Amino acid sequence: MDDAAPATREALAQAFLARSGWGTALRHHLAGDASDRSYQRLQRGPETAVLMDAPPGRGDDPAAFVAIAAHLRRLGLSAPEVLACDLANGFLLLEDLGDALFARLLSGAGGPAEPALYEAATDVLIHLQRAAPPAGLPDLSAAEWAQAAAMAPDWYARAATGTAPDAARFTTLLEEALRRHADGPRVLILRDYHAENLLWLPGRAGLARVGLLDFQLAQMGQPGYDLVSLVQDARRDVPEAMERAMIRRFAAATGAEPEAFEAAHAVLGAQRALRILGIFARLCLVAGKPGYVALIPRVWGQLWRNLAHPALAPLAAECRALLPEPAPAVLERIRAQCGQMR
Repeated sequence: MDDAAPATREALAQAFLARSGWGTALRHHLAGDASDRSYQRLQRGPETAVLMDAPPGRGDDPAAFVAIAAHLRRLGLSAPEVLACDLANGFLLLEDLGDALFARLLSGAGGPAEPALYEAATDVLIHLQRAAPPAGLPDLSAAEWAQAAAMAPDWYARAATGTAPDAARFTTLLEEALRRHADGPRVLILRDYHAENLLWLPGRAGLARVGLLDFQLAQMGQPGYDLVSLVQDARRDVPEAMERAMIRRFAAATGAEPEAFEAAHAVLGAQRALRILGIFARLCLVAGKPGYVALIPRVWGQLWRNLAHPALAPLAAECRALLPEPAPAVLERIRAQCGQMR
């Protein structure tokens, strides 16, 4: 099914919608993202729903979305209700939570103030992590987390310089930092927890006002990981004062020792920024998506704010040696190779 021609995939989608009672609905493209998933909003008279199209064999399992959505809803959180599914062909019919993405509200006017949105999103993480997670989720070791960050030398440095440097010492230093500062008890993490994947639902109460999207890659991870994702957003500038306030809020609510949590935050932030640098370069080179290159300088800035923490001094020196600064000429070189690797 994953190699189905577009016309065949459209026929599969239409058949699924017909079986679900939405065969005559109007369909409008809603969104796509860094994955192969796509979304359409359906309109059937006054009712709306969302069609998720996740082609099988492309990395994202819609069954995982269904399972995590059910877990989140049991906790009183606002994941979309799954109205119908065709897991074999990769289609889900979802409750429509609307368009009030945090990212849109934060870039415009008329919505809640920025602190209220970030406080609510942080409180959702606190609530989520107090509950027992679903069984059987992936749980990566510190070595595996460090290896995931090797996408920075493997893809970003190679795209920028033409050569992928030897990353052995890089991964060793990052693994050591993770083990020392961010390798304690695991909790459920949603992984892509940021303003593009959060919705404001003012008609609901309490934590349910925060709508949750894009959580199908959820796994076991470090308590601070999703907070880093929220306050070190690759797509928008979060004021440093806001980041510091959310760190304090999260640490106070979870009983984390402030100094130790600051170190963990920096280490997890560095790991995440390094991985994203590689992902954005790869999305350009392999997937032909040059728009992600424009986000690299922001992620680079976040990386070096994290690497300024004393706990990361050895890794900072290694990154300085391996990774070129994303100057305009470097970014242009990456764009020039867009879609040329397979």
